[in-house]
Amino acid sequence: MRACPVVGSGAAEALERVPAYIDDRLAEDLSPGAIAAAHHISVRHLHALFRASGATVGDHVRRRRLERIRRDLLDPALKHLPAYVLASRTGLGEASHFSRVFRAEFGLSPRAVREQARGGA
Repeated sequence: MRACPVVGSGAAEALERVPAYIDDRLAEDLSPGAIAAAHHISVRHLHALFRASGATVGDHVRRRRLERIRRDLLDPALKHLPAYVLASRTGLGEASHFSRVFRAEFGLSPRAVREQARGGA
């Protein structure tokens, strides 16, 4: 994320803390209210931080969850776990929704990503 010119001097620090917080808690409640409360800032301020970076809070959380799932799909040590299990570990537990948003983000199904990692498709 880039620095936010419209918020106070703590914005740069918050822009480092908030994404790290999200990455560390992908399976937890990551509603804007929960994230803001954990950082002792208002929801409005949280939204302003993300708006300055060109994304919404929800977009960022969803993208980070999908990136974590993709990383896990490519990990040979996790090949025994179905994609829906990996998704549920990051808070994307509804299988059909997960599959749709994954394909929209990466242009491939979770299965296709895993097959490519094995040298298949």
